[in-house]
Amino acid sequence: MPSIHHLIASLGDTATVFTVPEVAGLADAELLDGQRALAELRRRVEAVAAVFAGEIAHRSRRELGHAGLAQANGLRSAEDLIAKVTAGSRRDAHTLVKAAELLPAPARTDVPPAAAVPRWRVAIGDAVATAAISVEAAEIIRTRLGQAADGVSEEALHDAATALIAAAPGLTIEQLAQRAACTRDELDLVGIAGRESALREKRFLRVTRQLDGMTRINGLLDPESAAIVVPILDTATSPRRGGPRFIDPKAAQRAEDILRDERTTDQLTLDVLVELLRLGARVEDGTLLGDRKPAVRILVTKADLDAPRDAEGNRAGAAFFEGQTDAVSVQTAERYICATGAIPILFDTDGRALNLGREQRLFSEKQRTAMAARDGGCLMCGAPPSWCEAHHIDHWDEHGGRTDIDDGVLLCRFCHLNVHNNHWRIRRRRGTYHLEQPDPDNTLRRIPLPTRSPAHARLRATA
Repeated sequence: MPSIHHLIASLGDTATVFTVPEVAGLADAELLDGQRALAELRRRVEAVAAVFAGEIAHRSRRELGHAGLAQANGLRSAEDLIAKVTAGSRRDAHTLVKAAELLPAPARTDVPPAAAVPRWRVAIGDAVATAAISVEAAEIIRTRLGQAADGVSEEALHDAATALIAAAPGLTIEQLAQRAACTRDELDLVGIAGRESALREKRFLRVTRQLDGMTRINGLLDPESAAIVVPILDTATSPRRGGPRFIDPKAAQRAEDILRDERTTDQLTLDVLVELLRLGARVEDGTLLGDRKPAVRILVTKADLDAPRDAEGNRAGAAFFEGQTDAVSVQTAERYICATGAIPILFDTDGRALNLGREQRLFSEKQRTAMAARDGGCLMCGAPPSWCEAHHIDHWDEHGGRTDIDDGVLLCRFCHLNVHNNHWRIRRRRGTYHLEQPDPDNTLRRIPLPTRSPAHARLRATA
């Protein structure tokens, strides 16, 4: 087959018939290099597409009325026209138009001069224009930081945007969204309560009877609702979703029964939900959820709980439901503590969880709770705590490792098996963990495994 560079160069020649290349003969390194190069090409094409979208939007602006480009083509807006021309979605068209607003504006004589663009937005536009980030990444950074723009200094927003732009190439879109949300919340603690309220207002559940006799359920869960519902469903279906393995014979047998169940995972999820509603979520014999009863845990630092109240009686700070990345207000945390009580999880100055010093082989449930608060989920892939197993970084059988919290991390089943099967090691240095993984040439790489817990990050930031 032609080289990767020749292939990429040929993609822009629309005069020739396009054929899908054959890549089965490529070496692993060539395959990955090709994927990276195509991602770079895609970012460049998106930047050009944003420029075109911006000009279409300009020629379709509202004051032009029926003479505007969109209405002249029988469509209401620039986004509708772009979606039609590209055979894409209106959402993608909207993202392109918003990205165009970040790019340097061309000199125009037909409209008044535009207002100066804030430096932090200019930085995002420059990153799109140089293909450093995708338009989707730009939209995430723009919208998250934009939610904190009021009351935050221009310099702080610019520094935050620059840091997110630098981190974006090494993150998935989901990881970037989480980091951008955490950055936003750190910049604007006072606004957390308002954003929590806005998300709560979006929650809904709609039940619609269909003509074929089925009933459709459609809805959105706010973070608090999701913190209650999702762990229950994850626990009930975890053997199907790569969840933790079970040592207890009864739990292991239940997992095997679920794996052999003829129902699909989605059918099993629905049946669990229906049964929980029927029983009022009171399951005593362990047949539905096994022996790991899910609990709603809210994580908040002592510093935030002790923060002074404002004139309205509220405290500025952030709290997090375990397994959820969006912050909620300290007032929500106080409500849960009042209703259910709280068991403090203490950390030392290095951010390490309090060591319970157990000498037994298996980690206790209290230790797993502390690790979940510290790690926030699988340290390697970010899977939620309900999917995770406790991994001894000093293998119990090989190295005589203690079953202390410092010597345990949360890994999902897939990553846990990967670590053991590939003989990788996770090392701890003070309060941080690293994965030791050899390259194909046996060069040992140390890959940082930062915490996935926004509550733990908040703790370190306020220490």
